Parts: sequence; C-alpha cells; structure tokens
Amino acid sequence: MTDSVITSFLDTDLYKLTMHAAVFSSFADIEVVYKYTNRSAQLNLNAEAIEWLKQQFGYLGQLKFTEEEIEYLRKQIPSLPQDYLDFIKHFKLYPERQLSVTAEKVAGKEDQYNLNVLVQGKWVDTILYEIPLLALISESYFKFVDVDWEYEGQLEKAQAKAKKLFENSIKFSEFGTRRRRSKKTQDLVMQGIVKAVAENPDVYTKLLLGTSNVHFAKEFNVKPIGTVAHEWVMGIAAITNDYINANKNAMDYWIKTFGPENAGLALTDTFGTDDFLKSFHPPYSNAYVGVRQDSGDPVEYTKKIAHHYYDVLRLPKFSKIICYSDSLNVEKAIDYAHVAREYGLLATFGIGTNFTNDFQRKSERTIKSEPMNIVIKLLEINGNHAIKISDNLGKNMGDPETVERVKQELGYVEKKWSGDNEAHRWSA
Repeated sequence: MTDSVITSFLDTDLYKLTMHAAVFSSFADIEVVYKYTNRSAQLNLNAEAIEWLKQQFGYLGQLKFTEEEIEYLRKQIPSLPQDYLDFIKHFKLYPERQLSVTAEKVAGKEDQYNLNVLVQGKWVDTILYEIPLLALISESYFKFVDVDWEYEGQLEKAQAKAKKLFENSIKFSEFGTRRRRSKKTQDLVMQGIVKAVAENPDVYTKLLLGTSNVHFAKEFNVKPIGTVAHEWVMGIAAITNDYINANKNAMDYWIKTFGPENAGLALTDTFGTDDFLKSFHPPYSNAYVGVRQDSGDPVEYTKKIAHHYYDVLRLPKFSKIICYSDSLNVEKAIDYAHVAREYGLLATFGIGTNFTNDFQRKSERTIKSEPMNIVIKLLEINGNHAIKISDNLGKNMGDPETVERVKQELGYVEKKWSGDNEAHRWSA
C-alpha cells in the first residue's frame, strides 16, 4: 500500500465508528445502497483523476484494524461494546464487489467527467466507505484538475484561525476529513491548531475539543469527537417506514447501544427540526447533552432550540449545548457564539472545510480555489427509499415521491435561507 492515501480505518470521522457499532448491534443483516452526489456539479473530474481514484478505491480492500488501533478505541471510546471491538478484529472491505464506479463524459467539455459511485452490501459491511471515498474524491480533484494552489502557509493559516477562536473563548473541534484538499492538508491543519494551543496551554487546551478524525486524534493526542450522522435516522426511518416515530426510534436504538449516559449530541434536522422536537422530551432531552445544528438559518434554529429547552421543558439556562456544524468559518463561529449566549445555550463548533480546504489560487491570490461540495448518502435500505429533508431545500435528498409523501405525512413546512447555496457552499 505504498501509494495508498488511506492507510488506516481510523482515518475517518468518529461517528462512522459509533454508527458502525450501533448497526452491528441492531441491524447486522440489513442491506443498503449508498449513492455519491456532487452538489457542486460545475466541478468535474478528468480521466487521470478517475483512474487514480479507481486504484485508491481498490487499496481500501487491504485495510485492517490493528491490535493497537482497537486498544486505542477501547480506551478512548469506552462506550463501544466489547462484541463490536471483537468483530472489527477481522473486518475488511471488498471494493471489487461492494463498489460500482463509472464515469460519464460531460457534453461539450474536453476531458471532463461526471463520477458515479454506488456502494452496495450489508449495512454493517459497507458503512465505513463514506468518509474515505469522499476524502479521496476531493483529493483527486485537487491533484489532477485544479492544481493552481500550493501548501505554503497552510499551517500558519490554521494556527491563526485557531488562535482567533481561542481568543474569543470559542470551544471547537476540527471536522474537515470528508472534504479535505488532501490528507497532507489535514495534517498541516492539525499541526497549526496544536501550535495555537501551545501559545497558552492552560487556557486553550480546554477550548480545543478535539477532531472528528480518529487517526489524527491519535497522532496529535487530542480527543476524537463525534456521535451520530443523518444516516442513522434515515436508515431506521426507511427500515421501519415509520417516519412519524423515526427520531424517537433512532434515539431508542442509539441509547440501547451506548446507554443514556453516552447519548452525546442529538442531530435534529434529518426530517426537519420541528418534527424532531415533537419527540425531544424526557427521557431523551435529559440523556442528550445538547443538539447539533447542520442546516437552515443558525440564528432561527438557536431561538427555536432555546424556546424548546427553556420555555417548553423548563430547563435551567446554560444547561444544554448547541453545536454549530454547517459550513462554518471563524467569523461565523464568533457571531453564533454571541447568539447562543444571548439565548442561554452553551455553544460549541465543528469547523471542517474552512480548515482543511481553504486555499487561494497560486496564480492569483485574490481568487479562491473553490472546494467541492460532495456527499455520500443512503439511497436504499432493505429495498426501501432512504431520504433526508433537513431544514432547507438545498439539502433535501432521495426519491422525490418519497420526499413529498413524508413532507405531507409530517406536516413539513418548506424553508429557504440566504446561506443555502449548495453549488458554491464555500466560494465566498
């Protein structure tokens, strides 16, 4: 694997491993299909990138969890069930039969291709593909298509961003694996963040919550951070075809796996936050330490969550966390921290692409080298359509008829806001 970019199963977001454990515990025989989507459809790959990707995807079949890695997981995430840790000792991916990778030439464009990727198999066998595939696709684009950039200054840029966050008492974690420019970029970013901590370790150590990337958490001796993704709620809703109780069912299965004391942050927007809050009462609102905001208007979301916690549930102010994680940068984090404080919530932040894919063109420093906005989501589960509605139109995903049916069923109200341009999510 000397040419392989992904050399460890730990080079992924922590919530893929926690969800893997939950799937193993409750849904070991469920069949799934995942589909890759490029929301920034104006950014396409060339033939060289696609050939490189096919080779890199093949290398994923050589990955194994080492004894050292499993021991690390046991110590760092003690809520992981022992039978799951035993299971991953022999876990492997089989890309030759689990991945379908094709490319279609873009009409009228020389050497530009749309990439099509499907992942198929049992949920427990395929759930760990998402993050490595996305990281590799992003890296291929900036290795072979957009090459007008350089690494110089990346460490210092990350250090400066982290320092500004620390100076504003912002608690944050690095969330940038899935859309990183390259693995090397994420390494430089982590070096920069750790250097910023060293400038005032007594204070700043408490403000750096960690990184979602388990490999880099291990390498830099920081905490691996993360709980759950939309996939969990999407999957359970599609398996049961019970969208009215989807959020409640998802929380029940999660708590069954990890215990109420390890519930973590609740992700509210899979089928719209309004619907989620109908289920978010005791014991769930007590078990979960807070919520994660990932779509829609963050200020309106903050008001809604504060109202639910403090006016509806009558909890004391500053007893619950709100984690902002949607397309953040330093300035937005500082602004939203003020909003959270105004409404009595403890703010944390997951900042990803603005750390690991923030580059200017080498030839013209005033122009941004734009990141790809790419996702891999469940398409089908046990033959049923899997969908996501979220809190704004741009992030709706899945079979249109099923989306419309579920919107009607849940009484979902369509919303748009000024920050929902998915094609150019980080172009500003």
